[in-house]
Amino acid sequence: MLAQLRAVAEAAGATPAGGAAAGAVDFAQVLKGALDEVNRTQVGAQRTARDFSAGAPQVSLQDVMINLQKANLSFQQIVQVRNRLVSAYQEIMNMPL
Repeated sequence: MLAQLRAVAEAAGATPAGGAAAGAVDFAQVLKGALDEVNRTQVGAQRTARDFSAGAPQVSLQDVMINLQKANLSFQQIVQVRNRLVSAYQEIMNMPL
């Protein structure tokens, strides 16, 4: 997810002022991909926790805890991205014409 956000930042910096660059990255697609990845991480962590609580022998407590922490961190990261987007939107809306 971080690599995708960096790619968007680099593409935004390389875009000429008058138009879109060839091969430019669509921000909406990158954001959707990041949200999908967070969702996959959370679903996987829930599945691992469910398997552990059902007594599956191939799932260890360490795997459950690591997957839950990964899901938590990815969710916190996407919340911070959302907060930055909302803040930027509010700043733009408060600019004088």
